[in-house]
Amino acid sequence: FLVKALEKAGYHVTHFDNGASAYERLREEPFSLLLTDIVMPEMDGIELARRATEIDPDLKIMFITGFAAVALNPDSDAPRDAKVLSKPFHLRDLVNEIEKMLIAA
Repeated sequence: FLVKALEKAGYHVTHFDNGASAYERLREEPFSLLLTDIVMPEMDGIELARRATEIDPDLKIMFITGFAAVALNPDSDAPRDAKVLSKPFHLRDLVNEIEKMLIAA
């Protein structure tokens, strides 16, 4: 659902079913933005984001989650400048936040 909506908005989207698969691909090629849920199989989104920014410190990170407090917890390993979009959200809000992040790049 999100993939189709973002593609319709003009973005090239690469989708993965779990954090480990996403991490392997991030090691192979550069991306502009990592959009990830926090709760995922094999590797959670915070760990994925932490590892991804070790590969590319300039990578933009956005969490979409129902657990915003987890990502915003100062004791978490989440990248400090990551954006958190709490569920439920409107697709327009997601697209607007992505645009802002990519323009700031």
